Amino acid sequence: MATNVEVEKNNNESSANVIRRFTKRVQGAGIVPKVRGGRYYARIKSRNVQRFAKLKKLGKRVVYEKLVKLGKVQEFRGRRR
Repeated sequence: MATNVEVEKNNNESSANVIRRFTKRVQGAGIVPKVRGGRYYARIKSRNVQRFAKLKKLGKRVVYEKLVKLGKVQEFRGRRR
């Protein structure tokens, strides 16, 4: 899907201002994050690998919750912004 961004120079407008308007339009269209995301090829993991990773994560969570209940680890509540 190609997104075209076009800006025309108005009367009495400097080149720097035209470039500034163009960059704002490009940012507003969300083209930059899309291009950066497609910069590198990310291989898709197989279902088996995904399953084992999920099981490992769930196991770590069970151990962590057990340690929190025993009072050996302080519960992580996250950060506020």
